[in-house]
Amino acid sequence: MAAAEPLRVLVSGASGFIGTELRRQLAEHGHTVLRLVRREPVTPDEFEWDPSSRMIDATVLDRVDAVINLSGASLARFPWTRSYRRQILNSRVDATATLAEAILLSATPPKAFISGSAVGYYGDRPGIPVDESSPKGEGFLADVVDAWEQAAHLADSATRVVTARTGLVVGPGGAFAPLSLVTKLGIGSRLGPGTQDWPWISLHDEAAAIVHLLTSTLHGPVNLTGPTPATSDAITKRLAVAMGRPRIWTIPTPIISVALGTAGRELLLPSQRVLPVKLQDDGFAFRDETVGSAISAAWPARA
Repeated sequence: MAAAEPLRVLVSGASGFIGTELRRQLAEHGHTVLRLVRREPVTPDEFEWDPSSRMIDATVLDRVDAVINLSGASLARFPWTRSYRRQILNSRVDATATLAEAILLSATPPKAFISGSAVGYYGDRPGIPVDESSPKGEGFLADVVDAWEQAAHLADSATRVVTARTGLVVGPGGAFAPLSLVTKLGIGSRLGPGTQDWPWISLHDEAAAIVHLLTSTLHGPVNLTGPTPATSDAITKRLAVAMGRPRIWTIPTPIISVALGTAGRELLLPSQRVLPVKLQDDGFAFRDETVGSAISAAWPARA
């Protein structure tokens, strides 16, 4: 359905896993998408920037109604060496600060700045439900998210800032890609105890929630996670069924910790029951309310 008031939306990371679906849904709602690219533009809807040098043509911010920031080095690339951990941090902070500073310089700043964030903010919280009011946890990712969100909030005085704390996005890409690859190869496994809660959201609902936030009045942190919690064991089992592959192995916690280091300890082993309280209170309707529905949508052949 076309939007009543089409918006001009500037997107960074528009060609990525989430960005591609987001562009599809924005177009479906009648919005115009402008893209930030790290090369010379080749189409009228592209604009060059270099966040590592804090370079952007700030005048593009005068011509858009909203900015969506999805930039950041992949968390699914292993191992997280010391230099790659710096890249994870700097890629997020530099991109976000570049956009926030440009918004502050704009003569007619956009009405909304929706900046990517992550549930890593909460750290390991076994058995404890958390929402947007919960305090920061401990660990590398919690510190990264804190710095990332602080960069976004530089623009608070000029626009409505939302930091979209995203969980594991279910689909054939992004952080879910390694899980789907090992499952496809027939070596899908229980990861650690399997009882840890993994906050998840379907690719469709991730993009739909961002579109919803464009015209919402919400600000500050908003959890982008599915409404029904699921354990890692449930997720990996359901994925194996959907892909028609066995899942008979178990990788013990010590092996994950040693083999993957910080990445394993902070992505696969923490338990986080993250609830999308703000989204639900704001009237957002999830298409995929269970992780089974999300996986079936992504791998429909054997669902």
